[in-house]
Amino acid sequence: MKLPANTFTHAIAAGDKQIGLWVTLSSAVSAEVVAPSGYDWALVDMEHSPNDYFSVLGQLQAFAATKTTAIVRPEWNDPVIVKRLLDLGAPGLLFPMIQTVEEAEKAVASTRYPPLGIRGVSGSTRATKFGRITDYTARIEQETTVILQIETASAVDLAEEIAAVDGVSGIFFGPADIAADMGLLGQTLHKDVWAKIMPAAKALIAKGVPVGTLVLDTDFAAELLNEGFTFVAVALDTALLAKASDAALASVKDAI
Repeated sequence: MKLPANTFTHAIAAGDKQIGLWVTLSSAVSAEVVAPSGYDWALVDMEHSPNDYFSVLGQLQAFAATKTTAIVRPEWNDPVIVKRLLDLGAPGLLFPMIQTVEEAEKAVASTRYPPLGIRGVSGSTRATKFGRITDYTARIEQETTVILQIETASAVDLAEEIAAVDGVSGIFFGPADIAADMGLLGQTLHKDVWAKIMPAAKALIAKGVPVGTLVLDTDFAAELLNEGFTFVAVALDTALLAKASDAALASVKDAI
């Protein structure tokens, strides 16, 4: 049995626009609800949600039945966490709060086997279909998506150096934390935040580096994709549920 190609890894490398959904409800059932929607990718979040390894596993199983690639964000740049998520079969990882080239190198190393990295070896895991995939160790490093999240103004200034680390698939700008770092907490779409992000993003795009982000304004999300961003998450599962719940109640209240 051969390792299947990771469509998301190859799509962003080719510059194909990828529309994503942020998933935080920590439930295989909720993942199964949204998985058939047809998003190119979904981010299963462990940093800002109550996800654990078993809940992540259930969500990976839900998305595996669709064409949506499930990327996992670990709670930290920790090689032990990374090892366990990759053994679970996570097709890719989004590393939070990467501040330096050294932290970028650590992130990449945790996804690679020796001698190129420090990932521990286990032959019978979900990732290898319990030992059935015969070319796993030979090809997994080319197929795994490794995205680094930049979340402070100082990291934005280092974006090109961070992106240049061998093995990085793309750079993700986190506007909420960048805004907070700039003294604009809660103002994710503030013009000064994007005046900080956009020159760095454009410089990466000019070098052929895939660039992504999360914005809940769908018009702005489309604008970013049209301006050269490759992968953009455009909605959050909890926000969608909250808005739909509020709207249904308001609609009936307004009619009575």
